[in-house]
Amino acid sequence: MLPTPHAEDLAAFTPRRPTLTVEPDGVGIVGAPTNLVAAVPTHALTGTLFDYPVAVRFTPAAYEYDYGDGSRSTTSTGGASWDSLRQAQLTSTPTSHVYRERGSYAVTVRVVYDAAVDWGSGRWVAVIGQVRSAPMTTGIQVYEAHTALVAHTCAEAPTAPGC
Repeated sequence: MLPTPHAEDLAAFTPRRPTLTVEPDGVGIVGAPTNLVAAVPTHALTGTLFDYPVAVRFTPAAYEYDYGDGSRSTTSTGGASWDSLRQAQLTSTPTSHVYRERGSYAVTVRVVYDAAVDWGSGRWVAVIGQVRSAPMTTGIQVYEAHTALVAHTCAEAPTAPGC
């Protein structure tokens, strides 16, 4: 009889880290949603577990975001781009975050995986517990945006204030 694997038994199997994209264009604007998108597919690794050949399948179950400003969240999705969501830029998404101060931040995401093993029979057996990926971190620069209403563009009135 084969043993029932636990998450800690999979230490020799390293699941993939996600990719991490920041919208718009890798920056944030104070007071506006910054969209973060983490992506990683379900994947399998092969190796040996308890002296038996095994395949281990990792399926993303949750995404743990650390926004670098003291805020954290856990979501069931890695998110999606504004374009794929058919949303305007700077609108809220399930994985967006609003920064309150300008500055440089290190944004980190970890994937929480549900794992299963196949001892070679073609039948997947759930692993007890969950496995976390290594962190994926990217830097983000958050800026302040100031707007002004003007009567004409600088091309139309080159001597206007601000031109």
